[in-house]
Amino acid sequence: MNISVNTQALMSKPKIFVARAIFPEALAKLEESFEVLSNQADRIFTPQELQKALSGVVGALVTGSERIDAGALSEASGLKVVANISVGYNNFDVPAMSTAGVMASNTPDVLTDTTADFGFALLMATARRITESEHWIRNGKWDQWSIVNNPLGMDLHHSTLGIIGMGRIGQGIAKRALGFGMKVIYHNRSRLSEADEKACDATYVSKEDLLRNADHVILVLPYTSENHHMIGAKEIALMKPSATLVNIARGGIVDDLALAQALKAGTIFAAGLDVFEGEPKVNPELLKLSNVVLAPHIASATEKTRRAMVDLAVENLSAALDGKRPPNLINAELFKN
Repeated sequence: MNISVNTQALMSKPKIFVARAIFPEALAKLEESFEVLSNQADRIFTPQELQKALSGVVGALVTGSERIDAGALSEASGLKVVANISVGYNNFDVPAMSTAGVMASNTPDVLTDTTADFGFALLMATARRITESEHWIRNGKWDQWSIVNNPLGMDLHHSTLGIIGMGRIGQGIAKRALGFGMKVIYHNRSRLSEADEKACDATYVSKEDLLRNADHVILVLPYTSENHHMIGAKEIALMKPSATLVNIARGGIVDDLALAQALKAGTIFAAGLDVFEGEPKVNPELLKLSNVVLAPHIASATEKTRRAMVDLAVENLSAALDGKRPPNLINAELFKN
């Protein structure tokens, strides 16, 4: 386990752990106030290594690759806060963190537009078979072009877009769809206000009606145990054979094996995936298919947005260790001041 330590002026500084590589400027800012144990080598720690790294520190910056649960916290008696560099926090066992008295935070809002942009880009790439067409060129097949022989996709303009999960990002995607003249239908745990529906020109429907009627379905909801595999073989079978499915939410919401089988059978036209069950591993059946666009969880991956996410995580951590309420505290019951 290679962790670098800045040895200058460590005498009275509280110790924190940074689990993955971050921008040098953010690291330098942290080192002004803390003794920083940093994993700038960017290697994913084993659960045992993570448990050891959290022992003896008062705060930690982590990403989705670090599972913070009772096991990870078992030797972290001095830990006060763990700041996630992500809006999602299904890598957190929040009840276990609350029991241990550890504040949890995330980084919402700063990635909304960037993620919505990417969601729409992945939707377009999936519907228009962009990656498959690129392979067509790379494999020397352009000379086989004809009106009907090259990869033919599905239109977005004037089609029906179904959004499952209508939070900030879902609403951002809906507003982008308006420029394509798309009809937007959505399903959400709770219905939006009339004003928000009007701003998105979106109509609330049941999940089943959405799956039956949408030409393109995009998932933008948080992962919970209740929605594990909420899109499986049964749900995919409701969709049109010409429909596409895009997941920029979290792995586990879609049953990846069922999806691969449906794509192979032609149950639906194509899929675009930025997240996967068990990532960074990908179901090998998906890798065999040409009608799926694969991306390595990069929906928020622009420099401006990733810097903003890191900065907000640093702000959350610093506030907690300064006795203040972190701006994005998840388990708010732990802040008593």
